[in-house]
Amino acid sequence: MRTAAKLADGRQVIFYDSGGDPRVVAADPRELGPVATDSQPRHDPLLDEWVVVASHRQHRTYLPPAAQCPLCPSRGGRYTEVPAPDYEVVVFENRFPTLAGDSGRCEVVCFTSDHAASFATLPVQRARLVVDAWADRTAELSSLPVVEQVYPFENRGQEIGVTLHHPHGQIYAFPFVTPRTRQQLRNVRAHLERTGRNLYGDVLAAQRADGTRVVAGNEHWTAFVPPAARWPVEVHVYPHRQVPDLPALTGAERDSLAAVYLDVLRRMEALYDEPLPYIAAWHQAPVRADRDLAWLHAELFSVRRAPGRLKYLAGTESGMGAFSNDVLPEDAARRLREARPN
Repeated sequence: MRTAAKLADGRQVIFYDSGGDPRVVAADPRELGPVATDSQPRHDPLLDEWVVVASHRQHRTYLPPAAQCPLCPSRGGRYTEVPAPDYEVVVFENRFPTLAGDSGRCEVVCFTSDHAASFATLPVQRARLVVDAWADRTAELSSLPVVEQVYPFENRGQEIGVTLHHPHGQIYAFPFVTPRTRQQLRNVRAHLERTGRNLYGDVLAAQRADGTRVVAGNEHWTAFVPPAARWPVEVHVYPHRQVPDLPALTGAERDSLAAVYLDVLRRMEALYDEPLPYIAAWHQAPVRADRDLAWLHAELFSVRRAPGRLKYLAGTESGMGAFSNDVLPEDAARRLREARPN
């Protein structure tokens, strides 16, 4: 069930509940000033890429204590970004957006009201509700005239650079097609012209046939470590059927996604005796271009290369984009297969 309301400054907030009745949302009693939206997409002609300048984000909330978390429910006279005493999944417009107005839109996705939880600790029914929320927001944001690509993602862990510890992700609705997507789709088109086959499909088929780097899977999905992994821990999750984006998944595919996604995250969490910092990035088709070429998939990766040690981008990687990896992908896949989640 989806229930939409407004926050005190006019931003949209949407509750997603597993029950069948719409919830009654209390008014947000906070006195909030206007949302800062000074975003400027600027084009780099040498790389043919866009950079978004958003200087107002320098003043966003930074690692508050749990008692002051803005993503927890509003309780006991303390009012937060979520005007409810409890919730399952909630989405709202970011108060400090990188993209806003004619430059796109940024939303926050809270996976649970439990501040101490993580995505990996969610029950499968809650993970399925998050998938539905991602799909619903993708469909709605794709309808905005300025939006060219919708990107759901999660940054987890202070080592990654998160500024709020509460389990949450974000959705960016870009006014341009992102560089990674453009590069991939160029290669997919060239492969199609040479072979008559989709490159994403060939990559998936090769990993399923080989099996060496497959980590988990089920009837509808396969998760594998790519043979040219850039990160010490890196897993790609593909549906077996070519679909452009999350809204195109069937109910059965969404059920299976929730199960395999949790399986992968729990295996990643079990690698070390400390929480694993990671980024989970959903690659979806552009809104208007090359949708026939795209193949929905997720890429999850971590900068942790060993207990207490992180991978930092070296000069060749930051300066030239030429990656090296200290961890053999086959070893990473084996360790993930052998991991025993709690």
